[in-house]
Amino acid sequence: MRTLLIAGLLACASAASADTVSVETATGTAEVPASPETVAVFDVAAIDTISALGQPIAGVPQPLYIDRLEAATEGAEPVGTLFQPDFETLAVMQPDLIVVGGRSSAQAEALEQIAPVIDMTIWGDGMVEQAKARIDAYGEIFGRQDAATELSAALDAKLAEARETVAGKGNALILLTNGGKISAFGADSRFGWLHGALDLPEAHPGLSSESHGQAVSFEFLAETDPDWLLVIDRGAAIGAEGEAAAATLDNPLVARTKAAQQGHIVYLDAAPLYIAGGGAGAMMHTLDEIVAAFTPDEG
Repeated sequence: MRTLLIAGLLACASAASADTVSVETATGTAEVPASPETVAVFDVAAIDTISALGQPIAGVPQPLYIDRLEAATEGAEPVGTLFQPDFETLAVMQPDLIVVGGRSSAQAEALEQIAPVIDMTIWGDGMVEQAKARIDAYGEIFGRQDAATELSAALDAKLAEARETVAGKGNALILLTNGGKISAFGADSRFGWLHGALDLPEAHPGLSSESHGQAVSFEFLAETDPDWLLVIDRGAAIGAEGEAAAATLDNPLVARTKAAQQGHIVYLDAAPLYIAGGGAGAMMHTLDEIVAAFTPDEG
């Protein structure tokens, strides 16, 4: 029934514009409709960057997990979730372009029944470079090159400010809490740009680059003894119930670390990092948090 509905609606669609632009995507160079008017986006990082450029988005998944983006896309129509598109709603919408990435990438082939699809996943090494490449690509697609230039410059400025702020302040360990479990992330991980882009030394080099980090113990934290702990609470990021990060780290072994004794345990806003990693606004939000945490309290 769903296939027949989609086919029937597509048969009534007007011919798409022949004008295209060539942009880099996660799967290589792609020809994309130029200045698409109706766009559905299934990646929170993409929604973040596209909305930062001032481009309206017609369809977004729900929930988005980030209040700022919920407000920015208030007029958009719900078109499923990050993992499962609503194909019937999309077929009625008849978007000119669909953007997937990360959690929604597996749906790219199915969504091509409805409209041109690009995969704009941001992952792994070179997160900042990938984020800036996406800014440039969206600027080309939507004819918002000037806004893209300004957004890239703003991101560069935030990076420079954060890099200067953390310089000489010691090493750091990035920690993800998930209920009562903890895992650590190094420079080659999904959160590793906080080390590489900011020249922030790793407290424990050589950690696994697995997507869920390297499972560690509280004894590991005590032995590593970082100057700073940068904490991401997965449960808070996805709105799950369970033990909060602060409760998880309320532990005698953690309390003995330099980070704890110096008041250097930083609980970062989790959703921008965990859900919208690589989004321009999300990255700048995290950088603002880093600057605030590493700036000495003059009081």
